[in-house]
Amino acid sequence: MSDQKSQQKNELDSTKHEQHEQHEQHEQHEQHDHHDHHAMMVEDFKKRFFVSLIIMVPILVLSPMIQMFLGVDWRFTGDSYLLFALSTILMIYGGKPFITGAVDELKEKEPGMMTLIAFAISVAYIYSSFAVFIDIGSDFFWELATLIVIMLLGHWIEMKSIMGASRALDELLELMPDEAHLIGEDGSSKDVSVKDLKEEDKILVKPGEKIPIDGVVFDGESEVNESMITGESVPVLKSKGDEVVGGSINGEGLLKFKVSKVGDDTFLSQVVRLVKEAQESKSQTQRLADTAAKWLFYIAASAGTITFIVWMLLGRELSFAIERAVTVIIISCPHALGLATPLVTAVSTSIGAKRGLLIRDRKAFENARKLNAVVFDKTGTLTEGEFGVTDIKVMDYTEDELISIPYSVEANSEHPIAKGIVKEGEKRKLKLKDVSEYNNMPGKGLEATVEGKKIKVVSPGYIKNENIEFDEEYYEELAGQGKTVVFILVEGELVGYIALSDIIRESAKEAIKILKDMGIESIMLTGDNQKVASYVGKQLNIDTIIAEVLPQEKSDKIDELLKSGKKVAMTGDGVNDAPALAKADLGIAIGAGTDVAIETADVILVKSNPLDVVNIIKLSKVTYKKMIQNLIWATGYNAIALPLAAGVLYNQGIVISPALGAVLMSLSTVIVAINAKFLKLD
Repeated sequence: MSDQKSQQKNELDSTKHEQHEQHEQHEQHEQHDHHDHHAMMVEDFKKRFFVSLIIMVPILVLSPMIQMFLGVDWRFTGDSYLLFALSTILMIYGGKPFITGAVDELKEKEPGMMTLIAFAISVAYIYSSFAVFIDIGSDFFWELATLIVIMLLGHWIEMKSIMGASRALDELLELMPDEAHLIGEDGSSKDVSVKDLKEEDKILVKPGEKIPIDGVVFDGESEVNESMITGESVPVLKSKGDEVVGGSINGEGLLKFKVSKVGDDTFLSQVVRLVKEAQESKSQTQRLADTAAKWLFYIAASAGTITFIVWMLLGRELSFAIERAVTVIIISCPHALGLATPLVTAVSTSIGAKRGLLIRDRKAFENARKLNAVVFDKTGTLTEGEFGVTDIKVMDYTEDELISIPYSVEANSEHPIAKGIVKEGEKRKLKLKDVSEYNNMPGKGLEATVEGKKIKVVSPGYIKNENIEFDEEYYEELAGQGKTVVFILVEGELVGYIALSDIIRESAKEAIKILKDMGIESIMLTGDNQKVASYVGKQLNIDTIIAEVLPQEKSDKIDELLKSGKKVAMTGDGVNDAPALAKADLGIAIGAGTDVAIETADVILVKSNPLDVVNIIKLSKVTYKKMIQNLIWATGYNAIALPLAAGVLYNQGIVISPALGAVLMSLSTVIVAINAKFLKLD
């Protein structure tokens, strides 16, 4: 009977595993399809632009209006039919994205740029086709061709400047090792796929290996580096009964643990879900050019209709009324509008890249000008993320003599505190002493023989347990500043101690001062304890400190700030920062951080310099200013061109011809291009 139950349990576990595997494969397939789709769209616009550009040349050469404008006559029998054929090919091939885009916009009842372009090219094509087969006036095929080509160029530039969809979920999953050492009933271990693990399975983790899945330790003791998960640099001692998280890295000891969570319940899977939810819930702000295009569409349709009706009521012939209406509609769609924002986008992206500011999400970046709060993760963002020696207390030794002892012992260690001591020793150009009988004491420190003397480099806990006297008041002062203190014993006698802490970035102080001057609140959000956070916050003169925040709570804290009405930027570098980065109005990843944080962010700071947070906000402000200027240039001429195209001063002998309209549009496009080039970041 028990065998039957066991078999049923195994079958149930197997089914759950298969479902989880199918779910994972489906998610990865969806993400892969999305990446491919974006790349294909960019390539599609590029191809359509160059093909359309080639077709446009003979259309311009064959156009009677362009020939008249240039003062040449290249007409020949049947040229208008050839012009019609080339324009039809261009309309079908080059115009397709705008027609399909317009259909989508109209389905959503939100006409925008695509609708305006589709409306203008459709009117130009239909009217010009009639002009070829029924003599109702001059054709506008040249206008159709230039409009399609310039709009394709604008969309291609824009799409190239926007990075593809975030690969954050892929990066998260890549943190996990593929295999685990499964402990059998006889105590031996064998390598199995992590996907095959079930709850209560026993796993062995060797020194330096990644922990493959969440679990609870039942044997062994070791310090585990959870910085990839929590963002905090100090390794955490794990022993019997402690939880371990998949993706973290084991230190120098052996650990055995029982699997506590599998599938969607694991820590990383929950982070994946949080990132996904945050990305999906981020508001989709409408682009400035789309807003302008929407109103221009309404203006063009209304003005064209009114122009036609008025001239018909005034008794003019049908061909004249149609020509005026068509001229109004076509002139309402300025070429410059299609380049107004893409050109500024391209220039600002280039400026950002040169400064080490990689813009991934244009919408979030463009809205950075509205920010009134910047949230900083502490470790690796406001600080270097590496320990450095800050204080040295010596008894009978000199500072160099004291430092040389742990420097020699720790020379080959990968422990963050050891690295800080080694860096100090190298900075002081100290010589390494002979070390033997090295022994690690988990949770206490280490011991070794240095030049024949027994030495120990130990924790405050060890000193207290051994009842060794030391200046407790001075120690408490250092500990209150969030510093880690290590004590050096020679032959059992205390000869001094060294304090280390995560070094505060000098640029962080300046960045927070500038943000204050800009009226932007600075907030520190950290998993560190209140003492450490307060010390760092005081050093930086930061406005608000939120400490002791669990990894999964960071996203909730950002949510609270957003609900209070703040426009929030989040700056971080750890896996635990990923959901918060995605949730914030602007997610800023420090370039030296984890791939996950980088892939989730809207902007990446290559130089890991907090001052670049200030530069991002400044660049956003000047970019927006240029966009507004360009949109004014791109649409401003309509105020003059539209009434004249409609013929309001026709009786006074003033009417805008299609050729003059073309000149005005070209001038507007040139001004927009030149203005975009003047974009600078001081």
